[in-house]
Amino acid sequence: MIQTMKVTVPRIFLLCFFSLFTLAVWAQENNEAGGGETKSTTTTTTKTTDINVTANDTWYTQPWVWIVGAAVFILLLVALLSGGKRRDTSSTTDRVVVKKTVERDAGTDI
Repeated sequence: MIQTMKVTVPRIFLLCFFSLFTLAVWAQENNEAGGGETKSTTTTTTKTTDINVTANDTWYTQPWVWIVGAAVFILLLVALLSGGKRRDTSSTTDRVVVKKTVERDAGTDI
């Protein structure tokens, strides 16, 4: 069974509203003067763009911050991984030698 979409008045109204809204958005002009003022000439229109480069970099874009951070991370990683190994502070070691001697009776044969 094929179902058809019901065309109702609110759907038609929304379709028209969003179509006009899209058209209004596309009709926006680049406004150089700002504040609703437009600058136009009858013959030609020129557009100038000023690019101001400032030294307002954030701290995480600096390379030395990443190098220092990596060094601290590696030091912490080495400290945590080697912390599980217990090192003996004494310089001498004690050795225990165990000797087992087995003696058999020579007179009994089983």
